[in-house]
Amino acid sequence: MERGSRSGGQEKGSLEELVRERVREIIEVIVEQELEEALGAASSARVGAQRSGYRHGHRVRTLSTSLGASTIALPRARMEGADGKRHEWRSAIIPRYQRRTAQVDEAILGVYLSGTNTRRLRGALAPLLRGTPLSKDAVSRLVGRLREDFAAWAARDLSALKVRYLFLDGWYPRVRIGKKRARVPVLVTLGVCADGRRVIVDLRLAGVESERAWLEVMHSLVERKLGRPVLAVIDGNPGLAAALEQQWPGVALQRCANPKLWNLLAKAPAHLREELAEDYRRMIYADSSAAVEQARRGFARKWKLRCQAVFQSFEEAGDQLFTFTAFPASQWKALRTTNALERINEEFRRRTKTQASLPNEEAVLLLLFGLLRSGQIKLRRLVGCHELESGNKSAQAA
Repeated sequence: MERGSRSGGQEKGSLEELVRERVREIIEVIVEQELEEALGAASSARVGAQRSGYRHGHRVRTLSTSLGASTIALPRARMEGADGKRHEWRSAIIPRYQRRTAQVDEAILGVYLSGTNTRRLRGALAPLLRGTPLSKDAVSRLVGRLREDFAAWAARDLSALKVRYLFLDGWYPRVRIGKKRARVPVLVTLGVCADGRRVIVDLRLAGVESERAWLEVMHSLVERKLGRPVLAVIDGNPGLAAALEQQWPGVALQRCANPKLWNLLAKAPAHLREELAEDYRRMIYADSSAAVEQARRGFARKWKLRCQAVFQSFEEAGDQLFTFTAFPASQWKALRTTNALERINEEFRRRTKTQASLPNEEAVLLLLFGLLRSGQIKLRRLVGCHELESGNKSAQAA
């Protein structure tokens, strides 16, 4: 058994070496093809009308990819510019001074922003770095670039997105502030574009999830030319609803169906909760507007008699719990709840669940932005997006 284990380890190491060797060969081929296109001639081609420069050797570079570090030979060349002067050719695929791919940099940032120091980070990512130096300054530069990218992203023009629907919610991750751990609200706004794409349009920290804090979000969206949304899907936060009404009077509001169910269950006696949940889901998930309305009237009559607390909580939500019925039925699944935002939040929690808290408030935003930017959190198109325009007309008519 022991001999087999040692043999298996050697085979694994040999396999990794073979994979890295193949990666090195592929990278070199890709860069050679890039240079050939820039020169307008292959390495053995004679002088021709299309040639714009000449090769002159290779430069050795160690590059860390998601499969580990590889030492590659990058070709060099001198190019002739439009002014007749020669300059050194630079690869766009592997930029000058690059020692790690974007995926490795994202891994470094993710581990570091979760609260790991540089020494432990090197140990955690040793299979990727394989001896490649990683200093505190290098990590600081990565964080600095991410911070700059986030600042540019947070101020970008939103007019081209043509946002139709908004999903808004507040999250409460735990962070270290001074010597204490506290939950800090992160206000997240997701937009649904005219073509059905879901995109995060705003992400910010707030001292408290209040009307004023959400108004700052609205003002920022307007300044960045978001345009008036047709619908906003929200939880039961009264400050958020008030901010939306103040910024866009008369905007259609859809209350998330899940929190309201939890509120109703909390007010019902234990022996009635299963029956209450069945009645509620039968009403919310009815297959037509008429069926929803009929079930709504029946739900109100029944629970007014059985439990006044449940009835009063249900009446508090009013028509905003059923705004989705004014839109195409194909979109109802997506519009009843803020589940699109919850899935992003779950992915974020999954990536940080081993940390009791994040090191600081900024780390929350940068880590979430890094996950979004790298594509580790993927957003699908809205179900029923082919009826977005008809949905806009139906809502306006209603």
